[in-house]
Amino acid sequence: MLILASKSPRRKELLSFITNDFEIIPAVGEENADPALSPDMFVQELAKQKALEIAASRPDDIVIGSDTVVAAKGEILGKPADADDAYRMLAMLSGTSHSVFTGVAVVKNGEIHSFTEETKVKFFSLSEKEIRDYIATGEPFDKAGAYGIQEIGALLVEGIDGDYYNVMGLPVGRLYRLMKSLSII
Repeated sequence: MLILASKSPRRKELLSFITNDFEIIPAVGEENADPALSPDMFVQELAKQKALEIAASRPDDIVIGSDTVVAAKGEILGKPADADDAYRMLAMLSGTSHSVFTGVAVVKNGEIHSFTEETKVKFFSLSEKEIRDYIATGEPFDKAGAYGIQEIGALLVEGIDGDYYNVMGLPVGRLYRLMKSLSII
């Protein structure tokens, strides 16, 4: 059985582009990666932890773990802690480009196969009112970098360079190719 170690509705939707034959078992352990790691290695480590947590109790299954962060101005931005943190992040991203990194780990037969995908995103310059109105939607609170490109957050984005689905949380094209190479699909 193929297992997605995530409770993210976006990742579930994106994995269904590849296959509908999977089960969801969210990883619940505490994520713990060295903050001194580069953003690409940081998310890859978190993806591995999620996949290995579920694989430990389901060794005969294939497990996919994934994690996404935004990196800007030397800082890794995960999900905001509260409205003030969301404001801080969105103000930091306003009028600039940043990177979205998604780490993916696939555990099959006890072996880990992992990669990180990077997409560059440029934001329009945002007014204080635009930022506060966006935060009032509630959308920023469960998303790395305090925005979702596939929802109202699309209004903040001037352009991207790279995989759109990576910004949503799962680089489906690259994952598909990895799954093919591992004879999963």
